[in-house]
Amino acid sequence: MTKSDLIAALAAKENLTDKQATETINLIFAGFTDAMKKGGRIEIRGFGSFSVKKYGAYTGRNPKTGKKTEVGAKKLPFFKVGKELKARVK
Repeated sequence: MTKSDLIAALAAKENLTDKQATETINLIFAGFTDAMKKGGRIEIRGFGSFSVKKYGAYTGRNPKTGKKTEVGAKKLPFFKVGKELKARVK
C-alpha cells in the first residue's frame, strides 16, 4: 500500500474529499516525524512502535576502492512489529 492508496482508502471510508484525506494523512505523518525528531517513541497498540536508534561512528571500507573511511555517528528510525500484527500476518 502506498501513501496514495492510504489517502484514497481514507477518503472513501470516511466520505472525505481527496484534499481533506491528504491533509489528514500528512498531519499524522508530520506528527510522527516531529515526535521522532525530538527523540520520542510512537506506539500503536496491536501494530508496533517507532523509535530512533543511535549508531556510533565507525571505520568502514569503500567497496569500490577498498580504502578505509570514517563513517560518522547517525540516528535512524526503527520499527518494531507488535505481537498482534505478527500473529495476524502469520
